[in-house]
Amino acid sequence: MSASKLQEKSEVRIGHSPNKKEEEFVVKRGENVFQSLQKLNIPCSQDALPHIALLGSGGGQRAMVGLLGSLVQLEKVGLLDCILYLSGVSGSTWCMASLYKEPDWSTKLETVKDKIIERLSGPGVSWGDAFVKLKKYYNERDFFSLTDLWAVMVVTSYVKEIDEHTLTDQWDHLSKDPFPIYTVIDKQYKQEEKRGDPWFEITPYEAGYSLTGAFVDTSSFGSQFHNGSKKKQQPEMDMLYLQALCGSALADGKEIKKFLLEKIKEFFKHLLPTIQTEMFEEMRKDPKGPPVEKCFQVLMDLMDMNLSVLNVKDPSAFDQSIRKTLKKLGGGKHQLIFPIEKLNLADKQAAKLYMKQHTEDVCNHLSHWFSFWPFNVWMSICRCMAHWIWGRNYNFLQNMNDKAALSTINKSETRDYEDAGLLLNSPFFSVLRKERNIDLIISLDFSKSDPFT
Repeated sequence: MSASKLQEKSEVRIGHSPNKKEEEFVVKRGENVFQSLQKLNIPCSQDALPHIALLGSGGGQRAMVGLLGSLVQLEKVGLLDCILYLSGVSGSTWCMASLYKEPDWSTKLETVKDKIIERLSGPGVSWGDAFVKLKKYYNERDFFSLTDLWAVMVVTSYVKEIDEHTLTDQWDHLSKDPFPIYTVIDKQYKQEEKRGDPWFEITPYEAGYSLTGAFVDTSSFGSQFHNGSKKKQQPEMDMLYLQALCGSALADGKEIKKFLLEKIKEFFKHLLPTIQTEMFEEMRKDPKGPPVEKCFQVLMDLMDMNLSVLNVKDPSAFDQSIRKTLKKLGGGKHQLIFPIEKLNLADKQAAKLYMKQHTEDVCNHLSHWFSFWPFNVWMSICRCMAHWIWGRNYNFLQNMNDKAALSTINKSETRDYEDAGLLLNSPFFSVLRKERNIDLIISLDFSKSDPFT
């Protein structure tokens, strides 16, 4: 079948041109740009308007606040309405998500700014609300990853809210604001270095690979596809998840593993009373079932064992505690398959592999007795930590019969996405698509160091 015939029946769009709705918006937005340039006495014609893109770098909360302040200043000097595209990575996307909650935010930026500052200065999201949100993430989608955990435990602590709107719900086609582009990278392509296109953009209309030219409707990103046709719908990601997907810049480092393990322990300790309450019904169904506190202790020991290895400390005490508890739970019948061995902590790769296998083994054994909430999500978190899984979603290019869908990507069922700042701390590639005809790029840098290193 020819590529053109395939395109006619496909829900995946292969092509480098912007989405038709984006093109229509650009024409409409051009009216604002033209009027703004006239007010500034900058000569131009409506047929030759400059396409100006404003970029926000990563930098966590610093980037979030920095981009907001920069936009306020641009508005004060009459330049904000000259901007056609607003694109961000990492912390800048947290600012964008807050702005686009407000329809036509650029026409009332001072008021919107005050509302954002008031929220950021207020109380954070409660442990209970975060727990409820984590449960929702776990239950509503086929894939769970550390991005879900990052959203409820970390992003909420910065943005001080759980935003359950979706990008498509948030966007009004008649908006008077610049066109937003959120950027992430494909983790597998990043690891393959020069073999593929890691740059992935998410707009109100489409999500896809900026340079390859392969896109799907944003509302369908994360759904299961086969040869360009949707096979299984997944809920559209909400804005909290999108902010976590874009703002997970620490998803590569050793220190973040320590940070996350400590946060996980703190999270479940705070929620122990809630957990015990939710377990009441399960325990009533099977009064002879294993005590909840035993599972809780095993998982806490598993967290501490992983922390010990990361800190190059002897984890044997936690290992022995885990084995002893599991033996009691199994009445002496269930034993860990993975053998006891003296870890050589100096060999970091061997220690890492051992803990990955050990964690998987412990979780598999616990699942014999505890396969209900919240221990199922806790064990999923442990597995995600062991395999370092972030931003996992169905691959919409799976089995796609098109040259643009490179063979390195169309065979995999899933792809993992993470913060674009891990590769380049500015979303240049989203606006360097020549079909967008960008004439001027204004790049705002809120990086702690050089964004190009």
